[in-house]
Amino acid sequence: QVQLVESGGGSVQTGGSLRLSCGTSTYSTVCMGWFRQAIGKELEGVATIYPGGGLTGYANSVKGRFTISRDNAKNTVYLQMNSLKPEDTAMYYCAAGTSTRCIPSIASMRPSDGYDSWGQGTQVTVSS
Repeated sequence: QVQLVESGGGSVQTGGSLRLSCGTSTYSTVCMGWFRQAIGKELEGVATIYPGGGLTGYANSVKGRFTISRDNAKNTVYLQMNSLKPEDTAMYYCAAGTSTRCIPSIASMRPSDGYDSWGQGTQVTVSS
């Protein structure tokens, strides 16, 4: 399994920005994704990236506001979150897929599509 360490969560007001970071212990990841879970809700996909194919995916609720990127030199994946809304409040998790089974997740945003390593989560709270 890949070790993942997230950072960058916090509390902001509506309209604010945060950047989440996810450091990985290996270069051998095929896909990376950010997922979130709000209290009382299911885990949902936020953004996914398949660098080998030059592909990214976003949940409809965050399109145009969030950007996922990967810095290969730093072995880190980022989630830039702008124009944050109270409904973005959740625990955010970074996940890695180390086989091509994760590639369908770029479009499906399903956490069950091939992600075999998960971080501990970082809390994002957006107040109105």
